[in-house]
Parts: sequence; structure tokens; C-alpha cells
Amino acid sequence: MKMRLRCALAVLVCALAAWAVDWKALKPQGYVSDFAGVVDPAAKAQLEAYAASVERATGAQIALVTVNSLEGEPIEDVANTIFRAWGVGRKGADEGILLLLAVGDRRSRLEVGYGLEPILPDGLDGSILRAMRPALRQGDYGDAMRAAASTIGDAIAAAKHVTLDASLPRRVQPSVRYSIPWPLILGGVFLLLWLVRAAGGPPGYGGGGGGFLPGLILGGLMGRSTWGSRGSGGFGGFDSGDGFGGFGGGDSGGGGASSDW
Repeated sequence: MKMRLRCALAVLVCALAAWAVDWKALKPQGYVSDFAGVVDPAAKAQLEAYAASVERATGAQIALVTVNSLEGEPIEDVANTIFRAWGVGRKGADEGILLLLAVGDRRSRLEVGYGLEPILPDGLDGSILRAMRPALRQGDYGDAMRAAASTIGDAIAAAKHVTLDASLPRRVQPSVRYSIPWPLILGGVFLLLWLVRAAGGPPGYGGGGGGFLPGLILGGLMGRSTWGSRGSGGFGGFDSGDGFGGFGGGDSGGGGASSDW
């Protein structure tokens, strides 16, 4: 009896393994891989053009993916498997991001490559997913993707000081805003300069606080940042052509956020 039970369990395990989806076998259809068939053609064309613009200007690659079901697997595992199998982002730079929508499970996931984690931290990723909910609940998957892709592209372009040559029309306006709190920063700078001047300036830098230190502070704020080395002003130098040319071998360590609707 026990032997029969063990054999039945073994057969069941093998059957379940045979039915499991081989996520690595999925092949990208472009920047947008709509395996669930829920994105309208107009939205898909707009998203393809926008993702190509982001890659041309910044070098970052965006993959937008829909599937019907996660087949009982965690969305984090599925997204990471697809991301790494496709190699979203350029090899070495790892500046890729994958948005996965599991339509039947009503689950969403942003999987972020190593190189974009400072620009797209987990908190911002979660806000992007929450901003998609109104469109997702209405079944407008194309508009939900437009809202997310636009916020992602704007954040990357702002961090790299480049201008995108495309935009996305949206009916859903995300509540996420990627902006720098300039009033707070400038207020802190002026306070620091006042303290330096009131103290007569640091030793070795001249009296009155108007020498090297204030210039260094202001110079650091006016146009120099940790992302400035990628290019400044105008359009970036990452021309990859006018359309999707394949992903570049990027990697992800599981950073990002998950949500539902």
C-alpha cells in the first residue's frame, strides 16, 4: 500500500513538473512582450517607440511583459528568471528594468538591474506600481504600462541629465513625481554659507567665508552629480538604432517591488 502511494506521488510530481511553465524558454517580442494579448496595438507601438528613445538617450533598457498566469509561482521568481534569461540591460552596466503583469493573478512586479537601483529605489518602484492600479482595474493594460514607462523613463533621463526625444500620451496620471527638492537644498546651502561667513571662514581658506569652500559647495550643486559622467544636456550617446535590437546581457539581483490590483 505504501509503495503504491509513493508511486502515485511520484507520478503526480512528474506531471506537475511537466505542466510547469519554462519561463526561460520565453523569447522577447520587442521591448513589449505581450504574451497575455492584452495590450492594444496603438499602445504597444507607442511603448516600443518610447523604450527605444530611452535606450538611445540613456543606454537603459526597458522590458514590458504580460503573462496570463504565474502558474502558482511567486512573481518575484518569475520576473527575475525572465530578466536574467533575456539579459535586460547592457552587459557590465546592468541598466535594465522589467515590468511584469500577471493578468489572471492580478499581480505586478518591477525587477530592477543592479545599475539602476540607485535611480529606481524600491520605494519609488512601489509608488510606480500603485499608480498603475486605476488603469489596471479598468482593464486598460496599455495605459497602465504607459504611466509606468513614462515615470521610469523620466527618472532615468533626469538622473543622467539627458532629454528624451519621445513622450507617452496617458489617460492615467501617476501620482509619482521624480523631482529634486531645490528649495530645501538651497535653503541648506545658504544657511551653511551664512555659518561659514559668521565664523570668519575656515582656517587656510581666507576670511569672510567667501573662498574655496563656498565655491566648492555651489559648484557641486550646479550641474555636477554622481550621474553626470554619462553625458550632459541634449541627447545621450547610446544610439541603438530606431527600434528594438535585442537585450544586452544585463543582470539583476532581485531589487524592485511587487504589488497587486
